[in-house]
Amino acid sequence: MNQDNLQQGVHLTFYCHVRARHDGMLVSQWLLEQARRDGLGGGSVFRAIAGFGRHGVLREEQFFELADDLPVKVEFLLRESQADLLLERVRAAGIDTVYARSPANYGVLGAAKTR
Repeated sequence: MNQDNLQQGVHLTFYCHVRARHDGMLVSQWLLEQARRDGLGGGSVFRAIAGFGRHGVLREEQFFELADDLPVKVEFLLRESQADLLLERVRAAGIDTVYARSPANYGVLGAAKTR
């Protein structure tokens, strides 16, 4: 296995609700915009079909009244310094969210494409 292109970094994940907002923008969108503005690598948003958080309220797709506030997960693969920068931006903005930070080894396979 060729691991020449593997980089050591951070898998940074934020958890919020699909309708959570900050400054009129969805928190998930705000996170992606901050990362993009700062030139960080890519980020992705994933919507859950069910879940409960620290407040203990179960939200599922099958319950019509709660389906529009399902949990979302926003993930990034970043260098240490990039993760620190994004976390500082979230803290400074006062966004109420839960996050997980874990070490990651990551690389890119295939040919790089230009825009």
